[in-house]
Amino acid sequence: MAKKLRFGIMSTARIARNSMIPGILKSERCEVAAIASRDQKKAEDVAKRFDIPVYYGSYEQLLDDPDVDAVYIPLPNHLHKPWSIKAMKAGKHVLCEKPAALNEIEVRQMVDAAREHKVVFAEAFMYRYHPKHARVRELIERGEIGEIRSIHGSFTFNNAADKENVRYSREMGGGSIYDVGCYPISAARMIYQMEPRAVTAHAFYSEEHDGVDMMTHGLLEFDHGLALTFECGMWAYSRCCLEISGTEGRIELPSAFGWERMEDQAQIWIHTPKGTREEKLGAHNHFALQADALAAAILDGTPLPFDPEDSIYNMRVIDACRESARTSARVVIG
Repeated sequence: MAKKLRFGIMSTARIARNSMIPGILKSERCEVAAIASRDQKKAEDVAKRFDIPVYYGSYEQLLDDPDVDAVYIPLPNHLHKPWSIKAMKAGKHVLCEKPAALNEIEVRQMVDAAREHKVVFAEAFMYRYHPKHARVRELIERGEIGEIRSIHGSFTFNNAADKENVRYSREMGGGSIYDVGCYPISAARMIYQMEPRAVTAHAFYSEEHDGVDMMTHGLLEFDHGLALTFECGMWAYSRCCLEISGTEGRIELPSAFGWERMEDQAQIWIHTPKGTREEKLGAHNHFALQADALAAAILDGTPLPFDPEDSIYNMRVIDACRESARTSARVVIG
């Protein structure tokens, strides 16, 4: 039997239970070897639910487990850096939820630690592994919509009633830019294949939610007059879409950062003077695809499509967006 990448799950967080663990179980080259929680009963319950063979009542025990090759870290944002670096020091590869950390300096320290300890570090922007994004790249490169002129992204949801949620804690790295704004920022950088020069952001802060940004609108300026406009929010009606406008047409992704669970569900809409057509690529679990890409990097040495520096650059833009929103000023990115 071919060797599989053995994951340890650091936390019983909702995204681990509902998305990442099921994704690993659907992957071709990975398995869940262990799970840990500060509450051993929670770890035991999730282990039983998914037939995970080992569970622990502390994260340290997980890192001491020689049968764990890589850890998945879905902890609150302020814990990403310390536990990623502890895992790296223990010789574990790391898949860390987005945003990678609280600022660019922290992400640089994580990337440096990964190199020092010769382990793979990846930020869990799972959406990038879905084949619809490779298809969008093909459509753009063959001139389907002419020259790109702009990108607009929206990622919003309404969870404001859950005021104890870690998303609404400034100390823990809460706020809509961290939680969902990072997606259109990442996508625009991926599509344009360049870094923005400046940012302007305007945010709605809620004292009911520890003063975090509950809704943010932003403008990212790129070279050649290109731009991303985006909106992200945690107290607004749900949207998860991306639109790429060109001189000869427009590409629309109605579920840009999610995945379609039905084979016949439209994933890409192309609008041109010839009319509108939809493309269906089948149902793909991007959490499973992400896990398999990590396995190929660790077990085979196949480079990941996004190197660790990508996390540094994305965090730099997030830092600028948060500064602009706080100061009500345009921020030039160094």
